[in-house]
Amino acid sequence: MEQHFELIHRTSFQSNNLSEIQQFCIDFMAKFPEKIFNSLDFNSLPEKFLISLIKRDDLQIKEIEVWEHVLKWGLAQNQTLNPNPDTWTDDDFKILENTLQHCLPLIRFYSLSSKEFIRKVRPYEKLFKRQFYENLLNSYMDPDIEPNDNNNLLSRNIKTDKTIDTTIVNLNIISIISRWVDKVDLNSKFSYLRELYLPYKFELLLRGSRDGFGPQKFHELCNNKRNTIIFIKVKKTGEILGGHNPSIWESSGGWSQSYYSFIFSFKSKDEIKDSTLSRVKNIDKALFFSDKFGPTFGGNDLKLSYSEYTMVIQRDNNSFNFNICKQNNYEKKIRDETEFDVEDYEVFQLK
Repeated sequence: MEQHFELIHRTSFQSNNLSEIQQFCIDFMAKFPEKIFNSLDFNSLPEKFLISLIKRDDLQIKEIEVWEHVLKWGLAQNQTLNPNPDTWTDDDFKILENTLQHCLPLIRFYSLSSKEFIRKVRPYEKLFKRQFYENLLNSYMDPDIEPNDNNNLLSRNIKTDKTIDTTIVNLNIISIISRWVDKVDLNSKFSYLRELYLPYKFELLLRGSRDGFGPQKFHELCNNKRNTIIFIKVKKTGEILGGHNPSIWESSGGWSQSYYSFIFSFKSKDEIKDSTLSRVKNIDKALFFSDKFGPTFGGNDLKLSYSEYTMVIQRDNNSFNFNICKQNNYEKKIRDETEFDVEDYEVFQLK
């Protein structure tokens, strides 16, 4: 079937009784979309098949290419149209809009770069509903304006060699964190919609459920490692807390400076829209080192620590049993309640 794919997919969609073969074709195309987008019979593809393909979250192709291929398909259905939109009349735009009316809502326009939007989408402005286009344009011009459209879909889950060995976060969160580290779209409230930004390799140094939940193990595995990210999953709530230390961790020494460290929170692994980023405001008290503490940002802004006076049932005598999240030396608080328990936590080095 794979060797004769074009024949198989074309034949299967000539009948409504071949649904399983149709689904095979759709699944196969999600993994290898170039097989269909670059095929000789792409322009004759049934609309039903095209829609089934471009609506998938796991379609392995850049969003700008999806848009370009959908345009190509639409123009092929209206061969009287000049390929150059600069020559079109309002009626020409209306004809193509009607042809693509079921496809347009499935394009993840918000995940395009500004350059892609200006060059590839703006010339087709009249294809879109006025309010949608205004929202889209505003999102590229003003980072403080968050999209409010119903179809502002997340970017597709494109597989990449930038995998991460984690049980706490996903690639969407990794992308957001990487943007914060590199200060890319720093003030954008909707960077979670953009195409994944994965410039770093995340090397796992420690996982609590695997290596232990205490300051001794933290310092053993993480000391003197530069550019680390901490992910903490809060017990019962599923919240994800964490922080970035561009410098190193040490077992003692008290306060330490950092100009670029930050802490953050997400409601959960899947609720990435309402994230909170808090950058350091008191650089002289950005980090704190102690053999009784694990990762500690700003003293109490985000701290994992062990206290022999805390009466809790512990996994071992050195478990983190006194964990605090209280705004002090960073710009803003990242959660409402001060104390929390750790379900698991991970430390990664960015390379």
